[in-house]
Amino acid sequence: MTKVDKRDRAALFRRRLARAMQDAGESQSGLARAVGVDRSTISQLLSGSEPRLPNAHVAAQCATALGISADWLLGLSDRPEQAADILAASLEMPAAQRDLADERIYEWHREAAGYKIRHVPARLPDLLKTPDMLRWEYTPNLARTTEQAIGASGDRLGLLFNTLSDYEMAVPLFEIDSLVRGEGYYRCLPDEIRRAQIDQFLSLHDQLYPKLRVFLFDARRLHSAAITVFGPLLAALYLGQHYLVFRDTERITALTRHFDVLVREASVSARNFPQHIRAVERESRQV
Repeated sequence: MTKVDKRDRAALFRRRLARAMQDAGESQSGLARAVGVDRSTISQLLSGSEPRLPNAHVAAQCATALGISADWLLGLSDRPEQAADILAASLEMPAAQRDLADERIYEWHREAAGYKIRHVPARLPDLLKTPDMLRWEYTPNLARTTEQAIGASGDRLGLLFNTLSDYEMAVPLFEIDSLVRGEGYYRCLPDEIRRAQIDQFLSLHDQLYPKLRVFLFDARRLHSAAITVFGPLLAALYLGQHYLVFRDTERITALTRHFDVLVREASVSARNFPQHIRAVERESRQV
């Protein structure tokens, strides 16, 4: 830590207090009343010839009255916002609909146009699903109409075709295998919808690779919540009923590194994604 001379810190305090009062349109008398001290105390803090710093209580009360950070006022931080305001600016928790027509998701994709988008879906990636698959999966829970949701999915897929964004997806290996075999979550999925969905995966890979890359990771070795990292702009963690949205560099970087581990340790590379699907199909037919 850098040791700061008391006179320098006192001078910085005076400058920052005067600036905060000016920004807030606050007078010495008004601040004194808000803090609960005599006006002369505020006057001495602003213009005293001797270096003077207030006690912790007065500093905190001044910061509270002016809506600024006490750390900034005392020269311990370069951010004048209060900690709660900094957190609010970097973290959001909007409600999440199980609905592809959510305009927020589309805007995040538009905002990140030209950046690499990294995505770990909650199940299979909605972006790559057929309309019939979306109808089967979403109809029981959609707040909007199924057709609106399908249209929204098409819009997002259109962004992938028409922008410079690369799209990387990390999907649990068992999710793809369960679909191909018609097991688990997909046990009641009609065969014609299931087969068409498999063909959709293969077709989109042929059309979009390497712009679209789907990696399969073994969930027995690695775990991931459902996340999407929209370049350096924001990262969204899907909780079910809400998104946890980060816009600060530190957390976006941490989630990007987490995603990169999934890719680096993937059991099936993006290049081999179609071959894996066909191999599982052959195995399921033999059984």
